[in-house]
Amino acid sequence: MSQPSRPHDARRPEHAPPDHPTLPQPKIGVLVANLGTPDGHDYWSMRRYLNEFLSDKRVIDYPAWKWQPLLQTVILTKRPFTSGANYKLIWNNEADESPLMTITKQKVAKLRETCAARWGDRVMVDFCMRYGNPSTQSAVERMVKAGCDRIVFLPMYPQYAGATWATANDQFFRALMTQKWQPSARICPPYFDRPDYIEALAQSVERTLAGRRPQKLVASYHGMPVRYLREGDPYYCQCHKTTRLLRERLGWDEDAIDTSFQSVFGSEEWLRPYTVEHVAELARRGITDIAVISPAFSADCIETLEEINGEIREAFEAAGGHGFTYIPCLNDDDAHIQVLTEVIAENLAGWVN
Repeated sequence: MSQPSRPHDARRPEHAPPDHPTLPQPKIGVLVANLGTPDGHDYWSMRRYLNEFLSDKRVIDYPAWKWQPLLQTVILTKRPFTSGANYKLIWNNEADESPLMTITKQKVAKLRETCAARWGDRVMVDFCMRYGNPSTQSAVERMVKAGCDRIVFLPMYPQYAGATWATANDQFFRALMTQKWQPSARICPPYFDRPDYIEALAQSVERTLAGRRPQKLVASYHGMPVRYLREGDPYYCQCHKTTRLLRERLGWDEDAIDTSFQSVFGSEEWLRPYTVEHVAELARRGITDIAVISPAFSADCIETLEEINGEIREAFEAAGGHGFTYIPCLNDDDAHIQVLTEVIAENLAGWVN
């Protein structure tokens, strides 16, 4: 296997011929995967990103002959402008990257620290994006070149959905297919109902509200077509279970927390209620003080920073609401990092002590 050597840990197989390539010491990789981000908010950066995202059959499963002409000639002509303008509103100008990229880097930096404290340099932690950069392919190649003969893959989605969890796995498997010496792999399971994850969510609610109780807490999850639920996707049920467990941990009444779904795309019927409509209806019913949390997102991104704190907030206020509190995602909160570290530890069982 042709691999670049590293002087401090290079090794040569016993009885190998003189021209046999040196190999790095074996390591175990932990690869964290997030959804993705454009490289910039300009038209061409947005077009490349949206083309990759919206061409994924897990996301849009219409036949290519029907979908691609519409995507390439209509959607990708207009949408990069509108999406780019939305990204520009939240862009981290200092680092010249999206908030999702900034937060993912912060989370991975902390995970490297917690993993190093437990397992030293035997475990290498890196991250990839399903769409955009750094690509899953490039991350897998880095790990293999560094000597990772085993990889734990952790998609950053608490709940399972074909359009998030499964497509991240698909891309990981595609990357493994290109390797001459393919590492062993383990896929972490969804963690939507883990007690420590629910505890971290509850603490974030309590910390943000600081003892105050809004009239309603809305748990807004990313939407998907109702058809996917009928075809067997468990996402809808897992979202509702997360909401129920959070409510039970907070000790609130059954009607204190609502579950809704955002980010509707296209003309097909999606999971209801739609968050943007639901919060407006709450305001019209006299529920004018609400808080919104997004348990399906592990990091703040365009869907939370611009959609919830922008479009959805505006819909609520236009309908008469006046108290709107957005509860940030868990991001790099220490409790969240501890949850992820425990998930990693469980999936490293038998590979490290």
